[in-house]
Amino acid sequence: MKVILMRDVDHVGDVGDVVDVADGYGRNFLIPQGLAVAATAKNKRQLEHEQRLREHRILRARKDAQVLAEQLQTVACRFVRKAGEEGKLFGSVTSMDIAEALRDAGYSVDRRSIQLDQPIKNTGEFTVPVRLPAETSAVLTVTVTAE
Repeated sequence: MKVILMRDVDHVGDVGDVVDVADGYGRNFLIPQGLAVAATAKNKRQLEHEQRLREHRILRARKDAQVLAEQLQTVACRFVRKAGEEGKLFGSVTSMDIAEALRDAGYSVDRRSIQLDQPIKNTGEFTVPVRLPAETSAVLTVTVTAE
């Protein structure tokens, strides 16, 4: 029996694959569980249509992410914190602080996508990578000055 997989199935195939499985496996497990549909001409056309829509959404998301990346590279986040004589901060600047500053500037960036390994604990200028959707990334400039 030929079926079109609607989800990834271990040891069978990936989404969109047309595979040949045993009749009982297809009728009694894959189709009732919603993991596959019968490989008819109508279902094949529908699958091709859904794949075109998915590709279009991916292209649009990639384009939007690229525009956001270009905008973020022009934004400079500035923080003024209390610091000691050697430039060491009494607190720190975290990814949450950076996300809040970006939100105030009008950009919606999740704090988990800001890839700050350690909180910033010194004054100076830092470059912070930001992971965006659709496998896009940007570099953000963060400046920390003493109060």
